[in-house]
Amino acid sequence: MPAVDKDQSLVPVALDRQPGPQYDASHRGPFQGIPGLEKTRGGRLLCTFYAGGSDEGPDNYVLLLRSDDDGHHWSRPILAVDPPGKVRAFDPVLWIDPLGRLWLFWAQSYTKFDGRVGVWFTICSNPDADDLQWTEPRRMANGIMMNKPTMTSAGHWLFPTAVWAEHVYATELNKLPQEQYSNVICSQDQGETFAFLGSADVKDRWFDEHMLVERRDGRLWMLVRCFNGIGQAFSADGGRTWSRSSDTGWGGPNSRFFIRRLQSGCLLLVNHVGGRGRSHLTALLSEDDGDTWPHKLLLDERDQVSYPDGVQDNEGAVYVVYDRERYGAREILHAKFFETDIRAGRFQEAGSREKAVIDKAGP
Repeated sequence: MPAVDKDQSLVPVALDRQPGPQYDASHRGPFQGIPGLEKTRGGRLLCTFYAGGSDEGPDNYVLLLRSDDDGHHWSRPILAVDPPGKVRAFDPVLWIDPLGRLWLFWAQSYTKFDGRVGVWFTICSNPDADDLQWTEPRRMANGIMMNKPTMTSAGHWLFPTAVWAEHVYATELNKLPQEQYSNVICSQDQGETFAFLGSADVKDRWFDEHMLVERRDGRLWMLVRCFNGIGQAFSADGGRTWSRSSDTGWGGPNSRFFIRRLQSGCLLLVNHVGGRGRSHLTALLSEDDGDTWPHKLLLDERDQVSYPDGVQDNEGAVYVVYDRERYGAREILHAKFFETDIRAGRFQEAGSREKAVIDKAGP
């Protein structure tokens, strides 16, 4: 294959700041999912996901929606990332950095998986404005980033990127065996520059989709999607070197999970608990840095609910987004709850909600 073809994924895409009707829910193909969520300092909610075509492939594009009434109503797409030709945009992530800027990340690949892919991003410096302005897309690293970055107590921004291993998707295009791990990219200058920091080789990992937590003892904790649940590794030197991996014992159906430290200091984990396959999506709370998870709140018991992402706002409310039936209902949903709801095991606080639809593709 000519290099000029496969290297099309290295070309910055022109952002569509006024998406046409072809991106509306009624015009999308029979596939959509993999969402991300953020909430601005001014209270605006933003949701991203990808759609396009009948499956994961070159027709995929990334969309962004917003809500200015706490998620009760959502806009039509306000931004589309849709590369031309056989290049696809997929696996988007939203993150508001400590400066209040909104980052939209996505992966860009020639065809379904070209072996190299690439993490791209654009930044909106004022996500509460009526007219959102975006920087030109930049490429951060090879691979895919499926989860939010983590800021350490040292002020370093850590980005969890990965190049999928050959056993996940074999390809004859770009082979990067030296990078086929759960990697960490670091920025020490608030996102101006990026450098490879280190990587973990977690046994039985599958698509990686790792997240990073800074523990109270100062170590970094990497949690990684594995075919038998969630694997883990630790770093005592800020992410440069990583311990031998082990199984957390939490279980799970080989799917993305979400973990984040809350304002209280407790850890929130969203994972599939007690069901079969991708069902029984549950929020769990730990008061001992992840050693035990005694408090649980069932978010959605139905089948084919998956890929949670979330954020906690200044008032303590937690918002978790996820998808349902990527080839059927094609729903993007969210839940809103508080720590007290998790401890009670039910949605009890004023303003809490479950199974709220953000977007549903189809006529």
